[in-house]
Amino acid sequence: MACAMVPLDELQVTVPVGQHGKERALPALHPDRKEERCFVPYRPPPEDGAPAAIEEFLEQARFITEDLEWLLSLPHDRFWCQVVFDPSLQRCLDSYLRHAPRGLEPSCPPTSLAVADMQRCIHRDVFMTFLRMATHKESKECFITPAVFGEIIYENFLFDIPKMLDLCVLFGKGNSQLLHKMIENIFNQQPCYYSDLNEAVPSVLQVLDTILAQCGLQCDGASAPEPLKLGDHGPPTAMTMTQQALADLVLYLCDTCSTLHAFLDVFPTACSTFQSHGFLSRLASFYETVVPEMEKALRKRNFDHKSLQEDLWRRLSHSSRRMVETAHLLLLNTCLQPILEGGENLQTYADELLQHFTTFLTEKRFLSDYDEQFPVADDISVLQQALPVIDETRTSYLLEGVHSAWDSMGRRRPQTQTQTQARGAEAACSVGREPGEGGESPRGAEAMERPLRGENGAVCTLSAGELESLLSNIKDLLPELGDGFLLACLRHYGYSSERVLNHILEETLDPSLEMLDRALPRPLKEEAAAVLAERSNVFDDDEFDVFHRDQLDMSRVWKGRRKGESARDMLNDKQHIADQKARYHAYETVVDEVVILPGQSAADYGLDDYDDDYDDTYDINQVGANDLDGDSLLSRRPFTVPQVLRAGGRAAQEEEEEEEEEEEDEDEGSSMKRDQFVQDPALLRERAEARRATMQHRRGHRPEGPPPGNHVVGRPKGQGQTQDTFLDRRKKEANKSRGANHNRRSMADRKRNKGMIPS
Repeated sequence: MACAMVPLDELQVTVPVGQHGKERALPALHPDRKEERCFVPYRPPPEDGAPAAIEEFLEQARFITEDLEWLLSLPHDRFWCQVVFDPSLQRCLDSYLRHAPRGLEPSCPPTSLAVADMQRCIHRDVFMTFLRMATHKESKECFITPAVFGEIIYENFLFDIPKMLDLCVLFGKGNSQLLHKMIENIFNQQPCYYSDLNEAVPSVLQVLDTILAQCGLQCDGASAPEPLKLGDHGPPTAMTMTQQALADLVLYLCDTCSTLHAFLDVFPTACSTFQSHGFLSRLASFYETVVPEMEKALRKRNFDHKSLQEDLWRRLSHSSRRMVETAHLLLLNTCLQPILEGGENLQTYADELLQHFTTFLTEKRFLSDYDEQFPVADDISVLQQALPVIDETRTSYLLEGVHSAWDSMGRRRPQTQTQTQARGAEAACSVGREPGEGGESPRGAEAMERPLRGENGAVCTLSAGELESLLSNIKDLLPELGDGFLLACLRHYGYSSERVLNHILEETLDPSLEMLDRALPRPLKEEAAAVLAERSNVFDDDEFDVFHRDQLDMSRVWKGRRKGESARDMLNDKQHIADQKARYHAYETVVDEVVILPGQSAADYGLDDYDDDYDDTYDINQVGANDLDGDSLLSRRPFTVPQVLRAGGRAAQEEEEEEEEEEEDEDEGSSMKRDQFVQDPALLRERAEARRATMQHRRGHRPEGPPPGNHVVGRPKGQGQTQDTFLDRRKKEANKSRGANHNRRSMADRKRNKGMIPS
């Protein structure tokens, strides 16, 4: 029996031993006090809806709910004995965290109401179990020492960082306050979880790198990829990977972004730990690299089912929104919140915030999406109010960078609240305008379905029929109001007809709406021009342009496959000869002389007065023939017969210019002895040898002398050797590889280069 005001870790209880009524004292937390009960692991509801599978799920879920409700009904000491010493309970809870459906699971309605009710019961019981496990003090009598409580949950792995992430994403919606107190108590009682969280952040960054690697991308700050082996192909991209792989990658990205955002939203204290690893800059670079690539793949790829493409669009849009919101949470809790609280070092936090915005300037897509959800101008306005001495040049530079990011993306920046109040008249012009009109091009999931958004930020999920129903309800009471004015009011007040009627009847409309005409009609929607009207092609208005002509010459259109003409028919076709007869017929009649009768002219016979006789008027006058050529080329340089055409000369291309005089002497000698039949061969050889020696001397060749003496053989054995013999033998030993068979390849190449061997 428990004693009052004693913590559970110090409490002693008496338990009976055996059948003789003996008792013994045991600690309240002892394995012998655990009940033998097997908790069944959780399995998700069946997707096919088979009756047998549904019945099996209901039976298994009934066991889980009964066991968890029994566990929650136990007293404080028995509950903790079961939690600490029963491994089947931990397996059951872990299986639910791992397999429980998330908020963005494929949209399939429950097969039956019983399945939905049973799922809700399990969801509630699991959350209540974790909530009780995270509470160290239930009442004044039932509590655990905080230090011992921290050791129990940490040493027995009752909670860890992955479990907290799953708890936030599963139970964060609607239970954020309870989860915040629960996780904050865990971190306060056991500070070791802060070190675990610090070690878990690099794993989260590694998840982002894994997604980049799966897409064949790499962003700034990511780890360098391993080099590819020769012959290996690079990793598949979002356009080349299989359809199932792309779907799995989008699901992985969506689950990661949702989990991170849920955890940081529930436990904002963790933002400083994430920011210490530079998570914000890595997230912005990851967004800039991955999101456009995946949007391009989902837009251009052909999917087997249209519903799959729409589902992936929705998930990718959700992931993009969660990444932007995660970045805002990091900035809010690490920079903006300390500034709003008015603590110390405000200038340091302001400089850090401006530095983050400056880093975002290079990420155009991320900056424009961030500014769309959380305007940068509002954050800078907060800084200017908190710190009047902030640098105006720096803030104006950031705002210009934001405008540049919108312009580079080809999108129009939405108006802020201050701008809408100043431009109330423009609201009427935009009434009834569809998304995407007016210059802003929808992208991503907005291209498929983009909800209307009111002036106060409310999103309109109404269809066109429901919007007409709201208008008819208001006009039943106020028929004199125009549709355009009512649409502007609905947009401003979040598409709530009750609020619109209340403000109109009480005359408390917004000033921007008071400026509008009460009888303003609905603007006509401009129909988009037909595609064919804007069509431009080089074949426009030709004889086969069916878009501009109602009738075509069908004789010019060949239907079916044209038969090829045989060679015999082509050779027998003499039509081209007949076509040429008319041309050559004009040359058949040739008249040498035409007699012109008196009273007629040459024009009567088709002739002209042209006289083609040669004009020899100046033939007898030799104009300039006897004049002296004062500046003639011959007066400056005498005519010389080319060397090639000279008789008896020797055309030697390799001789140099210094031999010209000798060649002229030889040519003169040879011309003087032309009468000789054969010259003396000995004299010819002597002249050739002299010329060769002269050429070699000019080229630097040394005259070949007698071969040096070879003293390799030496004297007979026993008589001693001379110094020359030792030197020659050493030289032979060192240079013997230059000859014999050691250089056959080089000598063969030499002979081949000289043309001695055909190659």
